[in-house]
Amino acid sequence: MLISASFNEDQMNSLVADLQILIRQPSISATCEGLEQCAILLSNMMKNAGIDSELLYFDIEDQIESRNTNQVPPIVFGEVKSKSNPNSKTILFYNHYDVQPVDPIEKWNEDPFSGKVVGNLIYGRGSSDDKGELITRLKATEFFLQKTGDVPCNIKFLVEGEEEIGSPNLSNFVKKYKHKLECDLVIWESGYIDKDERAIISLGQKGILNTEISVNGPSRDIHSSLAVAIENPAWKLVNLLSLLYDSKDGKILIDEWYNELKNLTEKELQLLADEPFNEEAFKKEYGIDNFINNQNSYEIKKALAIEPSCNISGLSSGYTKKGVKTILPSVATAKLDFRLVPDMDPIVQFGRLVKYLRAKGFSEQDVCIKYLSGEPAYRTPVDNEYVKLVVDSASKIFTGVILNISSSGTGPMYVFKDILDVDSICIGSTILPNKMHSPNEFTDLDLLHKGTNCFIEIINNFSKYPGNKQ
Repeated sequence: MLISASFNEDQMNSLVADLQILIRQPSISATCEGLEQCAILLSNMMKNAGIDSELLYFDIEDQIESRNTNQVPPIVFGEVKSKSNPNSKTILFYNHYDVQPVDPIEKWNEDPFSGKVVGNLIYGRGSSDDKGELITRLKATEFFLQKTGDVPCNIKFLVEGEEEIGSPNLSNFVKKYKHKLECDLVIWESGYIDKDERAIISLGQKGILNTEISVNGPSRDIHSSLAVAIENPAWKLVNLLSLLYDSKDGKILIDEWYNELKNLTEKELQLLADEPFNEEAFKKEYGIDNFINNQNSYEIKKALAIEPSCNISGLSSGYTKKGVKTILPSVATAKLDFRLVPDMDPIVQFGRLVKYLRAKGFSEQDVCIKYLSGEPAYRTPVDNEYVKLVVDSASKIFTGVILNISSSGTGPMYVFKDILDVDSICIGSTILPNKMHSPNEFTDLDLLHKGTNCFIEIINNFSKYPGNKQ
């Protein structure tokens, strides 16, 4: 059952209306705001599109982390079985309905949950990450159901509500509902479109280790005149942080940190070399003049794709409000995230961090090192049989295709390989830049239109690929 892809204006209006409904429902996983309400809304939206849907809940005693609630947010599961091709392989679309907090609220030009359309752009938290991406997959599936009452291959949806906090329960969710989620290919939650409207198809994602380091000082904040006699925990923290990372050459100094780092294959090296990178546009977007250690474009591409990182994401100590308060603080805290590459285990890396700092003389009494969360990295092999399907489909819709061996970002791609033994490919319609995770997040409606047509192509052609029985 192969039909021509043509997502019309009325269908696009429906997409925009449904995306606005999703944006206007806050669903912030960091604060547990509106998660179940958004899940119910999304499940009903699937049912209205003709997709069988249910909410998959998790037993309280099995959950890893509850985020201060008695129930982790449900997974929204959707499924459409092909009537004309029942033995077809199955595509699973992975997305998430949770979003980042909106802080700082004063930096937004509009209500963060307005879904306001200005020209070809739609604004609001989740417009690009990830409700805008999600809606293109739903509408591509609905396109077939409206036109023929059927789909050419089997389709499933897994939409979680904890991606923005590290997907702490996803692994156990997938184990619990493995029988429902079995598939042959996962289309990942997002993908980027560059300024020349080329689709960036990524085959991997880095892992992450999130930690918090707190240095204790006096029993309370004290007068700063005592700084000649009492050690300031903020200075101690600064010294500690300087031992983790060489900011000049961008290298992590923790013993054995790079043990698992592997060389790329010749094919991967060639893809990296062929990948375009606009150095000047990148620098302009982020307001910088130079890269770390004055690296060239190729070195930056390589670092973004395959190298670990050590980042300070937050620092807090003492008085930081307006005016002066001369104190010596009682505690200083840093939050750090380490991006990991394949074969790096977040637990093992955390152990190396702790061991290194203890060996440097930072005792348990004075320095508390907490493991907050983590997930491993994964890369789909370049020669995966479905890479060509996605590349060919995107090439028909966008001006070109850039095949990327790994995103610099993180997601739980490893879960699907580990439990379901299935690879994932990232393809989407998110414009670069898009201000995701920042105030005034937006996405481009024209690209959502093209993204929907791209998924129509992928679904339409999936039945022609190896292993599908006509």
